Amino acid sequence: MKDTKPWLKPALELGPVLVFFLVFILRRGETTVIAGQEYSAFILATLVFIPALALTTAIQWRLTGRLAPMQVATLVLVIVFGGLSVWLNDPRFFKIKPTMIYLLFAAILGYSLIARRNWLQAVLSEALPMDAQGWRKLTFRMVMLFLALAAANEIVWRTMSETSWVYFKTFGLPVILFVFLMANAGLYRAHATEPSADDKGE
Repeated sequence: MKDTKPWLKPALELGPVLVFFLVFILRRGETTVIAGQEYSAFILATLVFIPALALTTAIQWRLTGRLAPMQVATLVLVIVFGGLSVWLNDPRFFKIKPTMIYLLFAAILGYSLIARRNWLQAVLSEALPMDAQGWRKLTFRMVMLFLALAAANEIVWRTMSETSWVYFKTFGLPVILFVFLMANAGLYRAHATEPSADDKGE
């Protein structure tokens, strides 16, 4: 893996989301005509978000030489559901995209628990060294988190305004994920392992 600045990865991941938010807020209540078709601010923001995410994902792959499976899955679902929203001029498809992503992640991690394969450990072990029991506990908690996030997304977009959903997607979900990671600090400490001799020699 190529060395990159520590701030670059989160900047690339958050960049498209902030672009979506700014386009929506700046054009909220207005319509944009493209090729004779009127689009709301939400659809316009979605139209901008799709290539922005594709670009930042390509940059990450170019800089690091690899992409996490979840990044690839997210990009595919964004293209599919975002594309449907733009093509059909219907924001509902893009709003259910987070639900599909979180259910997919929950299913993948849930299967890894049943199959007794620590896929989460394979992805994050370098940054977070823990024993096998710690990874099983964290995986189970993340399955529960993703199921709760899927349910929360459905409740918000179906019962609240479009603006409320945009704020929830842009700021609420990242805050929830951050709080979840911080709340598991005790788990990280209790199951922490020492770096291997090979790691120490690198």
